[in-house]
Amino acid sequence: MDLLYIWNHFLQTLRGKDAINSVEFKKITGIPFIYITSILEKDVLEEEVKKASAQAMRGKRLHSNTVFVRQEQHLYVYRHRFFVPQEKMFCCGNLCVDCVRLK
Repeated sequence: MDLLYIWNHFLQTLRGKDAINSVEFKKITGIPFIYITSILEKDVLEEEVKKASAQAMRGKRLHSNTVFVRQEQHLYVYRHRFFVPQEKMFCCGNLCVDCVRLK
């Protein structure tokens, strides 16, 4: 699974929204940030980010996490990441308690 494809899809979806003026992606010390310029209110914008994230992850075994960092007038900064869930995805044959065969 290529996370670059997921990120590009996510950013293009956000850029396609009418109420969002610009979206910029920056990775600072390995932590991904998105800078969004929009006329939307914070909670409405966060819902749009959540929808775009869900659309980009559709059909993949991924999760996303978005954390508000700061705001300056109409510029919103979020720490956003896509990650693989920390759970077993195959049976190792050791009869583990949390085996995927028991789900």
